Amino acid sequence: MSSARLANRAIVYTENGDPSKVLTTLTYPRLAPPPPGALNVKFRLSPINPADLNVIEGVYPSKPTPTTALNGESLLVGGNEGLAEVVEVGEGVSGLRKGDWVTMAKPQAGTWASALTVEVRDVIKLPSGGISEVNAATITVNPPTAYCMLRDFVDLQEGDWVVQNGANSAVGQAVIQIAAKRGLKTINFVRDRPNRDALKNQLHALGATHVFTYEELADKATSAAIKEYTGSKPIRLMLNCVGGKPTAQMTRLLGSDAHLVSYGAMSKQPLSLPTSTFIWKNLAAHGFWMTRWYQGHSAAEREELMRTLVGLQLKEPEHEILTLRREKSDAEVTETVRDAIARIGQGMLGKKLLLQIEEPDA
Repeated sequence: MSSARLANRAIVYTENGDPSKVLTTLTYPRLAPPPPGALNVKFRLSPINPADLNVIEGVYPSKPTPTTALNGESLLVGGNEGLAEVVEVGEGVSGLRKGDWVTMAKPQAGTWASALTVEVRDVIKLPSGGISEVNAATITVNPPTAYCMLRDFVDLQEGDWVVQNGANSAVGQAVIQIAAKRGLKTINFVRDRPNRDALKNQLHALGATHVFTYEELADKATSAAIKEYTGSKPIRLMLNCVGGKPTAQMTRLLGSDAHLVSYGAMSKQPLSLPTSTFIWKNLAAHGFWMTRWYQGHSAAEREELMRTLVGLQLKEPEHEILTLRREKSDAEVTETVRDAIARIGQGMLGKKLLLQIEEPDA
């Protein structure tokens, strides 16, 4: 194998801005042997998440650390999440060996690359077997967000109810599946759209108990129906990724001593809640950020969470794999990536997009 085939490739940028304009492709040399306490890994699949684009735009609270390791220049490598395979282990590393699958514990780790050297403390080992490459590549953000929100705020028992908006989002679909596996019932809200009935059927197939649109939320008959559904078990947990007026309306569905957990704000509208809900229903409001959870938990706790998620056998998200072919030049790969991201920004790609970055040819 030639030295060129042993080279690597990454999607990088040097300044914040429109991802479809500032991203470029860099070919860099074969990795040196990892130093003590580090690993060389090759990435098998790396998703492009909406938050990744926000990071590149410079509007996300978590910032990547510039690196000079690729070509001596200060660069930022895109990507927060991904499935990597250990290819070489540094001195003093225990519990990991060549061939193991890992995912990233460090936020904004730069996963849009064919291979990187990473600190062992910045990875989470995945259980061997029992998980597809797609699920492994997307396991560190959306599924654990859903799992932890269902677990950490209310002691829910089989038969209890959860209400959420953004139910067709990646987190929302994970909430539906995990809740169903636990015997929990879900009331789910989505935006109205031409294929509304097909979307409702899709969410029901995942395990959703009831699905409504925000327009139906404004109808008093919907509130009456939900009250009849829940009966003697009032809703004690609400999950919010939208904000704005519909979220305030949803709080009327909650029972006393309920918890509202916000993990996103897709409407880009403030979260304005009725004061009466806090006074008379004793509502508690929280924010949740998966990055903060990882920062506050040990490596053993992170691995245990991964084992739990693998055991749940969640359905793969709808996805498209974009293979960046080795025979393409850096300029051609740059054009391909920019075009794909432009399509995401225009809402033309409804599936999750995962990058598969091959080692480049000469």
